[in-house]
Amino acid sequence: MNWYEKLNKYFPVEEMKSREHMEMLLKEKGDVYYKDEGPHHVLMYAEFPTFIFIDYVYVSAASRGQGLGGKLLDKLKAKNKPIILEVEPVDYEDTDSEKRLRFYQRQGFVHAQSIGYNRRSLATNEENPMEILYWTPNDEDEQAIYEKMKKMYEDIHTYKDEELYGKSYQPVDEVLTYDNQRNSEDIFDFLKESEKV
Repeated sequence: MNWYEKLNKYFPVEEMKSREHMEMLLKEKGDVYYKDEGPHHVLMYAEFPTFIFIDYVYVSAASRGQGLGGKLLDKLKAKNKPIILEVEPVDYEDTDSEKRLRFYQRQGFVHAQSIGYNRRSLATNEENPMEILYWTPNDEDEQAIYEKMKKMYEDIHTYKDEELYGKSYQPVDEVLTYDNQRNSEDIFDFLKESEKV
């Protein structure tokens, strides 16, 4: 199974870029967009001068729990830049979503509660709300993370979208919002609640 098939099998269709999109990013934005691949993992990420965005991280079921995910993140943390990623809202039916959250919590990631992120999928035409997690070596605030997310959205997610998909994603201001009064629970609070049960 090649790297794209691994990602495609693991991630929901509404979160997947097309293979053509990812190959174009690797080729045309090779100074920003990278693939780190091994027998048991695929990591796709964008590295900008002031931050890193993790687009996809896949660790094979056979090697989960052996520290591989942590090693991949340690390699990125060593670059000493904020790291941003998107996660699905907690699904009480899906134990994987809880495991994923616990992993990122152990790695020191924080939930950006003031950032709203809701993008319509070009594959399903349905809205796909996501939560933003981030790790920062120097206490950047959520406003700074929001500005970085906007740059990533325009440079990576919507790169040549019309050419690739025949239609465009929504403009960044429709997809990303910043409101420090936003009434959003900390996604990690769910983990504390589930520990009590």
